[in-house]
Amino acid sequence: MNTSLYYIHDPLCSWCYAFKTSLSALKQALPPGIGFKRLLGGLAPDSTEPMPLALQQSIQQAWHRIEQTVLGVKFNFAFWSNNTPIRSTYPACRSLLAARKQGIEFEDRLLARIQEAYYQHAQNPALDSTLFECAGQAGLNGRQFELDYRSHEIDRQLQQEIKTARRFGVCSYPSLILEQNGKISPVAVDYLNYRTMLDDIERLLIDR
Repeated sequence: MNTSLYYIHDPLCSWCYAFKTSLSALKQALPPGIGFKRLLGGLAPDSTEPMPLALQQSIQQAWHRIEQTVLGVKFNFAFWSNNTPIRSTYPACRSLLAARKQGIEFEDRLLARIQEAYYQHAQNPALDSTLFECAGQAGLNGRQFELDYRSHEIDRQLQQEIKTARRFGVCSYPSLILEQNGKISPVAVDYLNYRTMLDDIERLLIDR
């Protein structure tokens, strides 16, 4: 039996940030034999254009909703006054793939550093300078990271992961997909209680 749980996310998705504690608990509780795989959904393509004001306001409203919904999650709203926000998440996605080449543990470390820089320290994660600084903090080999980050190989890999997410029917983040012997089933995301997701997964395994 070939069974995997796919986590489809974007490093600059605030709801993905809010999901990290529940996701961590779910990963630790997964039944034996279920592989855990990450897929980058690619929320926003490359751009250098300032984010439209209406979108800035919409994202800030989402941050407020998250703070009211998920216990312990807080945002530094100074980001919006200290930066020129840019709607571009592909660079951060590519940075995680470049980190993955140095070891899966580096992908996790870099994700944590990027989210901390963005949501807690009000740094701009759409800028290469911010991503390179985060890579250094995550302990990555800086020269190798930059070479991989700018490579065609990493860009092709990102496009492939985006294509796979679309094949799964995923259009919002975070999302969970259980794949068992080629059959895919969505698992409803619960930001507050990992047990509901675990129950769904165990039910799907029994049903098959």
